Amino acid sequence: MVSPFQPDADKLAAIREAIPSLAAGIYLNTGSAGPIPAETAAAMAEMAAWERDTGRAHMDSFADALQRRDEARAGVAAVMGTDVSSVALTHTTTDGMNAATLGLDWRPGDRVVTTRSEHPGGIGPLYALRDRGIAELTLVDAGDDGDDERTLAAFDAAIVPGTRLVSVSHVTWTTGAVLPLAAIAEIAHARGALVLVDGAQAAGAIPVRFDDLGVDLYALPAQKWLLGPEGMGALVVGPRALELTPALAGWRSFERVDGQGTADWWPDARRFESSNFHRPSVVGMARSIGWLSMFVGLDFVYGRGMTMAGRAADRLAAIPGVTVVTPRDRMATLISFRIAGWSAGAVLEELGKRVFAIARTVVSLDAIRISVGFFTSDEELERFCQAVELLAAHSPETLPPRRTLTMLDES
Repeated sequence: MVSPFQPDADKLAAIREAIPSLAAGIYLNTGSAGPIPAETAAAMAEMAAWERDTGRAHMDSFADALQRRDEARAGVAAVMGTDVSSVALTHTTTDGMNAATLGLDWRPGDRVVTTRSEHPGGIGPLYALRDRGIAELTLVDAGDDGDDERTLAAFDAAIVPGTRLVSVSHVTWTTGAVLPLAAIAEIAHARGALVLVDGAQAAGAIPVRFDDLGVDLYALPAQKWLLGPEGMGALVVGPRALELTPALAGWRSFERVDGQGTADWWPDARRFESSNFHRPSVVGMARSIGWLSMFVGLDFVYGRGMTMAGRAADRLAAIPGVTVVTPRDRMATLISFRIAGWSAGAVLEELGKRVFAIARTVVSLDAIRISVGFFTSDEELERFCQAVELLAAHSPETLPPRRTLTMLDES
């Protein structure tokens, strides 16, 4: 049982026992999908069984669904340092980025600014605006190298009068660099633009207080650093963004769940919830966030995660032949690196087979990207780095063959 008051060593052991998939390999790809706690999986299975045995069509079931959604929204609000009225549930980060981008009341001549390092889920709706002649798109070549001065200068030049939206990542998915959001938001607001943030690699990985960032909209996933199920996410919406989304605010009323006529449409962020949700996944999202917040403790999650990531970056950077792409002084918990003489795909294959490392490549950088979590052990990191050291000391042609186990047929 994980307790917030355990000594760190005991807590880490309990955490690793509570997340069974950590035994399947060195889990270094939370930036794509995090490991699910056993408690979350059990809660989802219980809800799925309830729906199977009891059904989903009774009016009480609808009321229960709304309550479950409120629990998930409250969990997000706690992690994001904001009020629950500012949180809308979505199906993914991309879903939130789409809703926030396309929900604005765009006018001819409007402009949108973003970086060249954005994830397709964030830049996709911006291309749609551009290609349909709805808005002009400016791409800023900055943000992924940790040079805040260069980044801010680029945004200062790009955010001109007529800019309606600045869409940017909190942590870039390519190099893992943390962007200076508060300063970017200050420039944007001074010129009348809203700021939308892709928080996929930040929410649950590093401390985030939405109300202190000064941004207007913040999209995040459940399945990554919050260790929840796939198919869930959230969009945090500030008051300025609510005022400037008339297309969504135009939805006036809906039939009340209790059958007593109609009620005004949500006056808060819930107006961005455009569909229903898979209830077992809603329960899983709330349970994972609750487990992290109340049992593991967010201070432990952030503190240990960032400490272990920094330790891994330093260890990799010290290996001859390894180039760490992630800026050390502006990093979160993602680390991208290359090994001289090796393609990223070949490195990933060797690390997977030699030490069962679960990671990914960033094709545009020809780099390996690892995600270091609060649950990552020192022993795992050392085994991983020793394997990187082995590859860096050889070429693909001179690398010693992997050990194999021969199975003898006794028939």
